[in-house]
Amino acid sequence: MRILIADDEPVTRHLVEAKVASWGHEVVICENGRAALAEFEHDEPPSMAILDWVMPDVTGVDICRTLRQGPTTSTPVYLILLTANAARDDVIEGLEAGADGYIVKPFHPEDLRVRLEVGIWIVALQQVLAQRVDVLETALSRVKQLQGLLPIFAYCKKVRDDQNYWSQVDSYLARHSNLRFSHGICPDYYAKVVDSQFDEPV
Repeated sequence: MRILIADDEPVTRHLVEAKVASWGHEVVICENGRAALAEFEHDEPPSMAILDWVMPDVTGVDICRTLRQGPTTSTPVYLILLTANAARDDVIEGLEAGADGYIVKPFHPEDLRVRLEVGIWIVALQQVLAQRVDVLETALSRVKQLQGLLPIFAYCKKVRDDQNYWSQVDSYLARHSNLRFSHGICPDYYAKVVDSQFDEPV
């Protein structure tokens, strides 16, 4: 997974980078908050971020608020705050800002590893949900298309699709919905065609 690390303190930054990389993740390093925010404006932003709370200009909490409130990224991102302050009010502030996890410095590497595993699991679930939403929206769009006007040729009763191809009505509906067809003879046609054949002299 692509994980961003933002910390203005070199020792902590290098320590976290070494551990995260040793666990097989791709690491993006930022020395300040502005650089971290810029990474989320790319086409393929990180899926997770480990953010130091105290950074000059743009703090880790500022980054959490920006990502949660604005359209900076449309992909799921899991946010972990690093801080030396374990005060209850600070923890609440960080979580209310949009952080998903909270690690107090100094920390044991296992604490970070477990947090990352939880984040990976949650991001994977969010990605699956996003894919299912896309499928549902596509299906809904097709249903709305069927509810609109269909160009049908008056003589052969064929339907013109978006690629300007003509199809039989039942074939078109089968491709764009879950409809299944059974075939029979309507009473009017039966009386007009079938009965008339029996009425003809042999």
